[in-house]
Amino acid sequence: MIRNILFKFFFFTGIATICILFLPALVMPQKITLIGGKLMGYWSKYCLRIFLSVKINIIGKENILLNEKFFIACSHQSMFETFFLQTIFNSPIFILKKELLKIPIFGLYLKKIGSISIDRNKTTKENLGFFEKIFNSANFSNRPLLIFPQGKRVLPNEKLKFKKGIGRIYEKLKINCLPIAINSGFVWPKNQKLLSNKTITVSILKIIKPGLDKNEFLKLLESNIYSELDNIS
Repeated sequence: MIRNILFKFFFFTGIATICILFLPALVMPQKITLIGGKLMGYWSKYCLRIFLSVKINIIGKENILLNEKFFIACSHQSMFETFFLQTIFNSPIFILKKELLKIPIFGLYLKKIGSISIDRNKTTKENLGFFEKIFNSANFSNRPLLIFPQGKRVLPNEKLKFKKGIGRIYEKLKINCLPIAINSGFVWPKNQKLLSNKTITVSILKIIKPGLDKNEFLKLLESNIYSELDNIS
């Protein structure tokens, strides 16, 4: 209990402090603001290590493409992946729910770094501007897009069907998809206490090349990520 309290206090205090310190960056070039995101990623890593004795194991780094465009599709069990993936990749562009942009200060930061929001209460047709933003970001930025195909945080053994929108994104972008499986829910489960003396495994899987039918892609992506989650859990 004490370790949980200490972790939450120092983690959230640190995140809030970074947000406040980087407030001036909101009127500076975007690359300055992106430094704050990386700091948050490293801060989450250090807090997990110091207060909960949690180790982080990264496997599959050889699957990261260096000279080709790709977007990331990652499992989503906790806040961990939102912060930590910024330390591995070149400041990913988040595809996220619109509600996150309303968080004081933090929402301003998300807007500044170019995050793309979707209104989950609207239909696909009403979100047409969303797909246009994704297409432009993928084509005119050297930062990879990052999407959580489950659409929300889930419990470790919860296997939600992936959102069909990820298939449309794959079909429209015509670039590689890099799947990632992270078992962070066994340490940082949603709405539950955190667990100590565990290992979070970040498994970067082999790319899925463009050219598949969107439904075939969706089925393959879901199978690959859930199979890997079973392996690392």
